[in-house]
Amino acid sequence: MTETLTPKVVEPTLFELSSPGRIGVTMPEPDVPKADLPPAHLLRSDLPLPELAEVDVVRHYLRLSQFNYSVDGGFYPLGSCTMKYNPKINEDTCRLPGFLYTHPLQPIETVQGNLELMYLLQEWLKEISGFAAVSLQPAAGAHGELTGVLIMRAYHKSRGDHKRIKMLIPDSAHGTNPASSGMIGLQVVQIPSDARGNVDLNALKAACDDAVVGLMLTNPNTLGLFDENIEEVIRVVHECGGLVYGDGANLNALLGIVRPGDLGFDVMHFNLHKTFSVPHGGGGPGSGPIGVAAHLADFLPEPIVGILEEDDEETPPLFGFIRPAKSIGRIKAFYGHFGGGMVRAFTYIAMHGAEGLKQVAQHAVLNANYLLARLRGSYRVPYDRICMHEFVVEGRFEGSDLRALDISKRLMDYNFHPPTNYFPLIVPEALMIEPTETENKATLDAFADAMIQIAEEARTNPDLLRAAPHNTLFGRMDEVRAARELVLCCWLPEDYSKPLTDEQPASLGER
Repeated sequence: MTETLTPKVVEPTLFELSSPGRIGVTMPEPDVPKADLPPAHLLRSDLPLPELAEVDVVRHYLRLSQFNYSVDGGFYPLGSCTMKYNPKINEDTCRLPGFLYTHPLQPIETVQGNLELMYLLQEWLKEISGFAAVSLQPAAGAHGELTGVLIMRAYHKSRGDHKRIKMLIPDSAHGTNPASSGMIGLQVVQIPSDARGNVDLNALKAACDDAVVGLMLTNPNTLGLFDENIEEVIRVVHECGGLVYGDGANLNALLGIVRPGDLGFDVMHFNLHKTFSVPHGGGGPGSGPIGVAAHLADFLPEPIVGILEEDDEETPPLFGFIRPAKSIGRIKAFYGHFGGGMVRAFTYIAMHGAEGLKQVAQHAVLNANYLLARLRGSYRVPYDRICMHEFVVEGRFEGSDLRALDISKRLMDYNFHPPTNYFPLIVPEALMIEPTETENKATLDAFADAMIQIAEEARTNPDLLRAAPHNTLFGRMDEVRAARELVLCCWLPEDYSKPLTDEQPASLGER
């Protein structure tokens, strides 16, 4: 075991930078009547906040932000996450006053521009995916998955088919697929992959019976491979009465080339925060719209933006909300992540157009295959064929106890964010690498050179990897301990952090 290193840098907290009497802002006298304060027992006698000037606070948070690695600062090859660069025009459009300062409870007559944007985004996603109807409501990819599974179950029940309790999920699927199925009480049946990374057709046929709700299929899968038998897979599931769910997290490889709806998928979620360039990480904003074939359109969550009154030569159309006839109901407050996801995605699609989106997929696939070709001689490729937008190599070496984690930690010394580790689970010591379309050849070559050099270091100086990273602000952390012993606040004055006792009144003034 490698000894856990201690942090090299200790950043002082705002409390420690505080100095009595420093003022960050002076509030003007109010131009409205002052309100009475609440009763005394509801008031704090003192609030021990740090005292700093504005410049102290700005510099503190700027330093902290520079400790973070970001896609604006460097290459971010997290496989399956599609961490592409986010064009700054997206930020400009979502901050336009008409989008930024509207409220979901406004009368629809006052937000026609917002509703038109949502309507057009629904139409564009339908065209991109080949589905008959789209709902923008789900708040994230996994939320879209849950919505899709609920729709599949509702469809079967509407036909009086209550015995379907099994969801088939390939071992190369995204990890949230079984979670989404399990949350509504379905039995998850894993389908293995064949030697080429496709769904094993024999195993699939054996599992298909009249208890199957459907198949949740990630295509391209988490190996970065397009299933060579996709039409046969869908046919087999449909023949037993099941539906086919498409996990749209890897749609970046298909834009303008293949439409999942044309292949026979019944339902699919989109990740606006992946494919259509919405910043993600740290909890949001995510956005997971869902598209369905015509026979599932009536089950979409309500409401959906539609045209209430058709336009004529003199008046524009009136946009509003409609309720699908057999809707599963609302799955999120209001209508989804409008400014955080929809406006940015709309901008991204509008800027690229049909041909531009096709080039996105072409360049993403080209970049991935270029990196794969460069790394093939230094790392084992378990499913070695032409990949799509990402690929997986094994982060281990014959005769060595080095692991994928050691490679990733050492990569940080070369100023690259590590790829996804240990996923998919069917590849030992997996390193999943996705370059996206936004990186140029010089960046890809620098990354490949670093990975090849690390492979050489693994043979000649393995201890260098075991103790990595060496050049970062912090050394190797004890990640297991950090997960088990959460520290959710960095520092509080001693007298403020004391717990309340039975003898103490529950008064905020004494806290």
